[in-house]
Amino acid sequence: MAVTDIATRTYNHGFRLDPIVRSLLDTDFYKFLMLQMIRHLHPDVQATFSLINRTRSVRLAEVIDERELREQLDHARTVRFTNKELIWLAGNSFYGRQQMFAPDFIAWLRDFRLPDYELRAVDGQYELTFDGPWTHTTMWEIPALAIVNELRSRAAMRGKGRFALDVLYARAKAKLWDKVERLRQLSDLMLSDFGTRRRHGFLWQRWCVEALKEGLGERFIGTSNVLLAMDNDLEAIGTNAHELPMVLAALAEDDAGVAAAPYRVLEEWQAHYSGNLRVVLPDAFGTAAFLRDAPDWVADWTGFRPDSLPPIEAGEQIIAWWQARGRDPREKLLIFSDGMDVDTIEATWRHFHGRVRMSFGWGTNLTNDFRGCDPDGAAELEPISLVAKVTRANGRPAVKLSDNPAKATGDPDEIRRYLRIFGEEGRTEVGVRV
Repeated sequence: MAVTDIATRTYNHGFRLDPIVRSLLDTDFYKFLMLQMIRHLHPDVQATFSLINRTRSVRLAEVIDERELREQLDHARTVRFTNKELIWLAGNSFYGRQQMFAPDFIAWLRDFRLPDYELRAVDGQYELTFDGPWTHTTMWEIPALAIVNELRSRAAMRGKGRFALDVLYARAKAKLWDKVERLRQLSDLMLSDFGTRRRHGFLWQRWCVEALKEGLGERFIGTSNVLLAMDNDLEAIGTNAHELPMVLAALAEDDAGVAAAPYRVLEEWQAHYSGNLRVVLPDAFGTAAFLRDAPDWVADWTGFRPDSLPPIEAGEQIIAWWQARGRDPREKLLIFSDGMDVDTIEATWRHFHGRVRMSFGWGTNLTNDFRGCDPDGAAELEPISLVAKVTRANGRPAVKLSDNPAKATGDPDEIRRYLRIFGEEGRTEVGVRV
């Protein structure tokens, strides 16, 4: 595959519209896994997703032109799955399983299109929401984030000269390769790309994925980006996300139903998926509360993906929980993916090596680390913490507590209610960079 000269492509942005989303496969794999289950079990649920900029100091509505944003969102709504893409989804093996996706689900995708959106600028930020059937609004999360992040990158690079862009990308490439050389020293590392949602741009993510494939060999086990997995003959990586317990808790009729929602999600998931897809995401309402009340059968799942505690602290909690239930952690899997970069990957790998199986999802700090690369010394290319979360389900507010209160989302009164239900044990506020 020919390597794209990203600097030249960036300099020559002269199209009326250079689409950011060119394929509906340009999303994270877990979206398809979740969507298949949502369509099967919850086809009538209405869900609202909202853009949330946790880096409030960056006033996105003053950086990104609203007309350009609308053009990109409108274009994404015109994109459909191609025959080639659907054949690949239907016929490829994922996690060692043939026909992961049922024929009726593949047939349903043939007519899929992203639903409408609402957009307005308020006090320097964009209020971007997607309201409609959960089966459709869920698929906006990743492309919406990719669009906003890439438009911000384009705005930061607009007006830069050809050689300045050459230097910018040369520094970023050298920076990534330095990280790759350090990661090569970790003998049995398992690492995958989780960087779609907050990437610098699609072409840069593709470069990063291809560089990791060459630089790490078998230690690079795949990418969460389905399009890049297909194009580069890689494993598509992913399991499930916070939206599942958030929606089921919002739909619950009473506090007991809210408390049971995280485990109801796992019951539904294990009816659909097995093996390495049985990975628990425990922190939607706090890891300590999840472990405290989890049924014993949860310990038989393959592993956990801690997401908002420091990785070593989270791993130790989960290992102790497995041991208390008579499970051997060496037979279990921990997937670390929250804000990981080469330093934390190295430290976490060394701390747990030989005690538990590990895999690392490398996200924003892989696909959007341009810190110190701009020859003009500007900071506009530094990544921000931008998310798209489910905020309502059937008209009811949805909540995420997280282990880090800085990552909590939802109506303040509902957050207080959820804290009464789940408690505040183990929640510690830490600044969020990405």
